[in-house]
This record gives sequence, structure tokens and C-alpha cells, in this order.
Amino acid sequence: MLLKIRKIAFPLLACLTLASVYFTFQLRFAFDFKQFFPDKDPDNTFFQQFVKDFEPDDNFLLVAVQRDSGVFDSTFLAKIHDFTLQARDLPYIKSTQSLTKIQLPVKTAFGITTIPAIHLDAPEAYANDREKLLQDPRFVKNLIDTAGKTLVVLLKTRDSIDLAAAEILMPALDSLVQTFDFQAYHFMGSANFQKELVKVEKREVAMATAIAAVLVGLILWIIFRKWASVMIALVSVGLGMLFFLGLLGAWGRDLSVMAALYPVLMVIIGTSDVIHMLSKYIDELKRGNTPNEAISITIKEIGLATLMTAVTTAIGFATLVTSRIIPIQEFGVNAAVGVMVAYVTVLLVTLAIMPFFKVEQLIQMQAGNTRVEILMEKIYHITRNHSKWIGGLTVLLLVICTIGIFNIRTNYTIAKNLPLYEKVTDDFYFFEKNFAGFRPLEYAVFAQNQHRADDFEVLKEMEKVEKHLKSVDAIRSVTSMTMVYKSIHQLNNGNLPRNFCLPEDSVGFSGYQALAKKMPAAHLNVLLSKDGSKARIATRILDLGADSVMAIGDKIDVWIAQNTDSKIAKFKRTGTGYIIDKNATYIRADLLEGIAWEVGLIAILMGFLFKKARMVVIFLIPNLIPLFFAGGMIGFLGVDLDASIAMVFTVVFGIAIDDTIHFLSSFRLNQSKGESVEKALHTTMIETGKPVFLTTIILFCGFLVMLFSHHPPSVIVGKLIAVTLLTALASDLFINPLLIRAWMK
Repeated sequence: MLLKIRKIAFPLLACLTLASVYFTFQLRFAFDFKQFFPDKDPDNTFFQQFVKDFEPDDNFLLVAVQRDSGVFDSTFLAKIHDFTLQARDLPYIKSTQSLTKIQLPVKTAFGITTIPAIHLDAPEAYANDREKLLQDPRFVKNLIDTAGKTLVVLLKTRDSIDLAAAEILMPALDSLVQTFDFQAYHFMGSANFQKELVKVEKREVAMATAIAAVLVGLILWIIFRKWASVMIALVSVGLGMLFFLGLLGAWGRDLSVMAALYPVLMVIIGTSDVIHMLSKYIDELKRGNTPNEAISITIKEIGLATLMTAVTTAIGFATLVTSRIIPIQEFGVNAAVGVMVAYVTVLLVTLAIMPFFKVEQLIQMQAGNTRVEILMEKIYHITRNHSKWIGGLTVLLLVICTIGIFNIRTNYTIAKNLPLYEKVTDDFYFFEKNFAGFRPLEYAVFAQNQHRADDFEVLKEMEKVEKHLKSVDAIRSVTSMTMVYKSIHQLNNGNLPRNFCLPEDSVGFSGYQALAKKMPAAHLNVLLSKDGSKARIATRILDLGADSVMAIGDKIDVWIAQNTDSKIAKFKRTGTGYIIDKNATYIRADLLEGIAWEVGLIAILMGFLFKKARMVVIFLIPNLIPLFFAGGMIGFLGVDLDASIAMVFTVVFGIAIDDTIHFLSSFRLNQSKGESVEKALHTTMIETGKPVFLTTIILFCGFLVMLFSHHPPSVIVGKLIAVTLLTALASDLFINPLLIRAWMK
């Protein structure tokens, strides 16, 4: 048997290794905010059409350049102007704009002419230019900060720019900026986010893999005290990881922001399987069995249990396909496949390699029981002698956790999802503090009753909404077609700042429309649809959090319904930020639906495995307790529930059930050998409790690897899962015996 396994395993592993190395280098990483649009959401469908009528709200790249002593300096302004002109030649840039290029229209006795917003060659005019610009709502917090110490150069990028384009554009832009030797500069835009966050993703995957491997190696050495066992485990887990990444590369799957979880999951799940197999194999060798007999017993008694744990864990991850968020769906499918790849690899490698070693080469032989066995003996007696205390404390814990669950919030922010200690995060905070920020909030305007969206009556309704939007503290910038007509009205009324408004009546407004039509179509089409039936109001709002922004939007919708004439114009909230924030309304529903599917499918599977309804109940209860604990922690710690945090429940349940399956399978096996319930429980606690305890410690330490991450949600996920798995261990070792004694008399 062993010879047959080796003849099949070694050539197969060699071929898979070569193929996996090749395809691992074909792996693709991706980051795009559109990935987090909820699938099949009606508002998302509407937004996609809205974008076609106008243009995306994220097809820009902002470059903010600072000068602490003020931007109105001839040398500095000349640099900004040259940079603005040269940036037009960068790849994927359609146009550029800055205050040094803008020409303001002026009406004179000889007709309409233009003057520069900043008189570059006339320093004596700088004071007057500064005063006018800092009072102009078109430019303040958009192209210049309120202190006059930072200018922004606006680069219009190709629509829906992808990672490949971003990785060409951003280095070229950075090189160009550095040639001007500016005091300080900051980037903001989709292209910058994609390049920088994918760079962080790649580093996180590499770092997580390396740290997890070292950590697991150290723990295995502490457990077995023999390099042979450590080598078997690391080779098994390492090949499993390589095969998984190679499969993803061959499959053409994009790795998203959650890719850093893959190495941790693969390493700890694979290590768990190795420990169970090694422990059983070593136990059988200690009993005097030959390697061939030990392998046969290991396959019969542990192989089925580890297969069931792999299948149930894979089912748990696969239920993430019920999510409306595409990256979560893809993570669930990828993780499910990875679990099965890890199981098959560990099975092949351990069965092929273990027989080469004698028992004394695999573990440090000790006289008497090990410390873990002594601990398991103590826990066994505690569960036998203090069952009421254990039951009472469990009920109390569930009550406390339930209170915490009702305090869970979904007010997640963009900032909390950005990597720590990175320039992209510092730049985000800079724009959030000094300019209009990044988070867009848009309103689609539909003209009614034969009106055009640029008719006087419609513009008046839009102006009502804009005035209300500007009264909201969190909204920093408002742009729409009314600004075009306000500029024309100002032009026709002495070009005075106080006349930047719509006329009081429609007398002469047709002349304004005629002037507006002479403006470049590229400037108007971003605010007015080509058929004139729709318009947009574009705003930028502070990154207050999904729930907070949604609440502000709801209040604005109520105000619009009460204070505008729906017979003239109707308004609908939309935009990238609004669509992403809608995930907050789905997260709880998706979470409950996913857990329900996971619990239901695994309960059915356990029914087929154990053939008794009471065993299914005994199986489920210890694994539901960690879910309550995780929910309670999230609520009490004030962690905002977002897509990545919601995965904690799936990961915890999927992993926790592994140990329960091993525990109950061992119990049933010992019963089948003629042992009484109490005797079978004692044997199970000593023989299976040990690997269950050890694997949980490895799982705990494995997820703590994520503390080294620079991605805040990953750090939180690592902490939550690590601590919750300790609860799962306590449930298996303390609650399982109580349920067995109560239900299996």
C-alpha cells in the first residue's frame, strides 16, 4: 500500500509543483471601488445608466501642491503652469486644468473677452487675484484651499481606468512632479488608489505567508521537538499554498483586498490537518503498529474526519456566494477551493513522507503523560464535577453577547480601510481636511412636463436644493448647471461677486441659454444630458461613515420632497459613494442569510454522518456559541461591521466545526469499540482533545499574524477570529461533554 501511494504521489506532486510555480507568476491583483457595488441592486442599475448619460464621478486625478508661505509667488505659479501643460502628455490623461490656465469671461463695451484667473506675469495683481479667488465658490476647496497655501491641478483621466493603466500613469506622474522640486505634493484619485492599494495587497500576501510559515514552524517544534515533523508539516502546507496560488493563476482569478487572508487560511488549515494525521500516526506507532498498519489506521480513523472537516469548512466559505458584493463572493469560492486543495495536498504528502521516519524521529519521547494530556485530564474532571457552573456561565455569556450584538454598527469609513503608514492614506486625509474630499454624493435631476433641465424653472428648483446642500456642514462642494448660468448672470451684471446668482425672473433668460450653448460641449455634457432632459448635481461629502452619510442623505431626500415642485423637477440620490454605502443595508441581511445556509447545509451533512438528530444538535450548539461571542465582541468594541468584518462569522464557524467533528467522530468511534458513554468521553478527551487543543493554539497564533498587517480591517479580523477561536475551543472541551452526558445516556 505504501509503495503504491509513493509511486502515485511523488510524480504527481512534482508535476503539480512545476505547473504551480509557472501559474503563480501569472497571478493578477486588482482593486476598484466598483467591485464593492452591491450586485443586482436597482440603485446600482440606475447609476450605471446615469454614468452613460454623463460621465463617471471618479474619472479624475488631483495633484495638490503646497507652498507654506502662500501660492501667489511668480516662480511657484510658473512651475504649476508648466506642470499643468506638461501633464497633458501623460498616458491616459484627457485634459488638465488649474487656476493658472483658467480664463474668466468679462463683458466690456466692445463685447465679451477673458482675463486670467491669476495674472502670471503681473505680480502686482496677485493680491487682488487672491482676494477674488478665495471668495469664488467655484474654486475654493476645489482648486485652491481656504488659506491660499495649496493649489490643485485637475487631471481628467480615461473613464473606468483599470490597474494596468494606473500602473503606467502613476509612476509617470510621480516622475513628472519630482522634476519640479515642489515643497510637498499629494495625489487623490481612482488611479492612485488602485496602484497603491494593489502594491499593499502584494506586500501583505508575501508578508503573511512568510510570518505564518515561521510561526507555524516554531509552534510545531515546540509540540513535536523534532525537525522531521516540522519538515513534513511545512512541506505539506507549503505545497498546498503553492498549488492553490497556481490554481488561482491558471484560473485567471483576480486577488482583491482580502487576498492577505489566503496565506493565513491555507497555512493554519493545512497545519491543522497535518497535526491530526501526525498525532494519530505517532500514537499508532507508539502502540507497536508497523508504519503500514499505522497509515491504514490513520486513514480509517482520521482520514474521514479530516475529509468531513475540509468539506464542511469549504461549504462554510462557499455560502459567501449569497453576498451581493462581488469580492466577497469570489473570496468565498476561492477559499472553499483552497481548503480542498490543502486537504488533498496534506493527505498525499503526509502519507508519502511519514513512513520514512521512525516514531522517535517524529516526536520527543517522554516518560509519562505530556502537559497537554494532563490538562485534558483536568478539564475532563471539571466538566464532570462542575457541570452546573459551566452551564450557568455559558448562559450568562450568551446573554451578555446578545446585548453586544444589538450594539453592532455599520458606520464604516473609507479612511478606516486604508493602509497604515502609507502616503496614499496621508494624501486622503490631506484632501479630506483641506479640500472637498473624495467621497462623492450626486443627485440626478429629471425635468418634468416638457421642460428642459436647463430651463429657468428647473434651474430655480435645482438652486433650492443646492442652497440646502450647502447648508449641510459635511458637504464641501456643490456643482451643477446653475453655476454656468450664475456665471453668465454675473458676466452681464458688472462681473461683481455679489451677482454670482440666478436672475430673479426669466426675462432675458433665453439670451443666457444662447450664451451657454456656445460653451464647449465637453464642459456642459458633464452637467447636462445631450437631450437636455436630465441634469446632475455633483457634491463631495466628508468621510463620516456609511450610516452617517446615509442618514444625511435620507434627511436631504425628505427636505427635497417637502420643498421642491415635483411637477417641474424630480431628484434622485446616486453616485459611487451612495452605491457603496448601500452595502451597509445589505450586510446584516447577507450575514444572516449566509449563516443560515451554512448552518443548514452542514446540519444536513452531519445528519448523514452521525445518523442521529441528537448528535446534530450536540454538534451545532458548541459552534453557535462562538458566533454569539464574535457578535458580542464586535458590538462592545465598537467595531463597524463592513464586508470584511462580516466574514469573521463565516471563517469562525467554518474552522470551529473542524474540531467538533474530530471530537464527536472520535467519541462515536470509541463507543463503537464497546466503551460506555463516560469511558468513550474520557478516551476522546485525552486522545482527541490533545490535537484539538494544539491545532487551536496554532490557529490562534496563525490569525495573530494579521496583527503585522498595515490594513486596519485585516488587523481587526485577525484579532476577532483569534480570540473567538479560543471560545470555540472552550465550547468543544467544556460544552460538548455536558451535552453528551445529557443526551447520550
